[in-house]
Amino acid sequence: MLMTTTNTAVAESGSNAVQADKPIHTLIIGIGNSLMTDDGAGIHVIEALQSSGLPDSIELMDGGTLGFTLLESVENAARLIVVDAANLGAEPGTVQVFENEAMDAYLSNCRRSSVHEVNLMDVMSAAKFRGTMPQDYAMVGIQPAEVDWGSEPTEAVARGVQEAVQVVLGMVAEEVSA
Repeated sequence: MLMTTTNTAVAESGSNAVQADKPIHTLIIGIGNSLMTDDGAGIHVIEALQSSGLPDSIELMDGGTLGFTLLESVENAARLIVVDAANLGAEPGTVQVFENEAMDAYLSNCRRSSVHEVNLMDVMSAAKFRGTMPQDYAMVGIQPAEVDWGSEPTEAVARGVQEAVQVVLGMVAEEVSA
């Protein structure tokens, strides 16, 4: 399941048109399975951000459990923010941000509790190998309480989703106010 906000429209500004293939400034990808309770935390953050009035320079993407299909979108972004359930070794609902090298270290050293982290590492490695990885990237991790069948997160993770929304909005605040 892949959905994106509209960042492909051509906008007219006098006689100059902004091309549809112009790289976006910030790509925010929510990763997870929204049918597996807390595993869908990243998707729930994206859903909440869709009604926050973000500018067209910020693209929201439901990355679901996709892997290499995200590569082109990552390569076209100037900045990348990934939101996912993550084993932080903390209380359920805890939100933690990993930026640049800290994100690399977390993804390469963590015990992988889901295939998302493997796919994300593969996508980032491919983009780095091709020289197209955004220079500014971060992961917003939310500690899950449980991963079981269900379309709603646990109470603790629902609070963590709301906190993560505020964290992401803070990360893009300068872009939003521009």
